[in-house]
Amino acid sequence: MILSLGAGFVLLVVGAEALVRGASRIAVGAGISPLVVGLTVVAFGTSAPELAVSVGASLSGQSSLALGNVVGSNIFNVLLILGVAALVAPLRVSSQLVRLDVPLGIGAGVGVLLLALDGTIGWGDGLLLVGGILVYTAYLLRQIRAGAVEAGGVSDDGGGEGTGSFGQWIVNLGFVLGGLVMLVFGARWLVEGAVAVARRLGVSELVIGLTLVAGGTSLPELATSVLAGLRGERDIAVGNVVGSNLFNLLAVLGGAALVAPGGVAVSGAVLWFDLPVMIAVAVACLPVFITGHTIARWEGGLFLGLYAAYTAYLILAAARHDALSSFSLVMAAFVLPLVAVTLAVTALRAARAGR
Repeated sequence: MILSLGAGFVLLVVGAEALVRGASRIAVGAGISPLVVGLTVVAFGTSAPELAVSVGASLSGQSSLALGNVVGSNIFNVLLILGVAALVAPLRVSSQLVRLDVPLGIGAGVGVLLLALDGTIGWGDGLLLVGGILVYTAYLLRQIRAGAVEAGGVSDDGGGEGTGSFGQWIVNLGFVLGGLVMLVFGARWLVEGAVAVARRLGVSELVIGLTLVAGGTSLPELATSVLAGLRGERDIAVGNVVGSNLFNLLAVLGGAALVAPGGVAVSGAVLWFDLPVMIAVAVACLPVFITGHTIARWEGGLFLGLYAAYTAYLILAAARHDALSSFSLVMAAFVLPLVAVTLAVTALRAARAGR
């Protein structure tokens, strides 16, 4: 168990380093914005564990685990990954994310909520979601060809040297593919161990999906975004999270609905709590992102605090602890309104300063 966890961690770190290095060099060599690379190649690649886990869970009849993995991963991606990455180094936010990608993520979340109102995300719903990711990807590719996507920064590690030669293209592609493989296997080993422990403790399948599996399958995004921020590839760090969330909602959940016998069942807890929380987290990104188009360290700390509160709620609810009602009252009456007012005031000041 300890050996598996250690090996998984090492693979995650090494794989993330290889993926970021290869992706940034390909972006420089091809003249593609690192933001677009983060939104597509890196985001879709690091979401491979979510896709594998959710589709596999659906095929085996564990649709609650599949849905919990997607919803929990999206909450984890924004609150914990962006929180940690911003604490390591304040992150730059491209205006394209504010104008297009974050609103699309909010719209996708609302769309999933509407599709889930009947208690099931069925085959037709899955087809609609998968069609959405195909349209989004086609749009980004069209933007690349038209040169309309804003240019991102160039890596400061000399990654652009020699990117034009065929040999360098092969090497950089090898970095990307090898990094993805290491990320997938590293996350898998960590998740398997964590889930085994949780099941022995009698934790429910949905809670496992929302916490351990969601966090475990998002470890590639965490490792990639943190290392991208440290290497100065901040467009990749933020684009990875935003793109992964879109991929999770449209491709992962859509794919799970297509293969699940009878569709993906949606419990009342997910419909009326976890999905709204996921949408609220996506909405919270807008005021944070537009304040100087950066995610400051204090905003990263705020995200981490909110994720800790969300996880505490899940644990208290699963254990049916007596403190759950008091905790919920404090969060609903004081903490969340205070956070909302803080973000609103900060966004208003940023808007006035930008005039």
